[in-house]
Amino acid sequence: MDRLAFLDDLQQRIAALLADTPAADMQKNLKALLTQQLGKLDLVTREDFDVQSQVLARTREKLAALEARLAQLEARK
Repeated sequence: MDRLAFLDDLQQRIAALLADTPAADMQKNLKALLTQQLGKLDLVTREDFDVQSQVLARTREKLAALEARLAQLEARK
């Protein structure tokens, strides 16, 4: 779930809770506050995280293969 979908879901839940109260205007203020605060965080999308995880896994595999090859070459000396 991306950040905007999360905020929209949270906003809808808060709106349902506040619909019959005088505090209904808090919804707009709360969304603005949450958007501002979440915008300051260093967040990535799940898709970007998954891509980087795959890149890291491939890099680790290559490193392990290179380390094994180096060990074989050093053993020949």
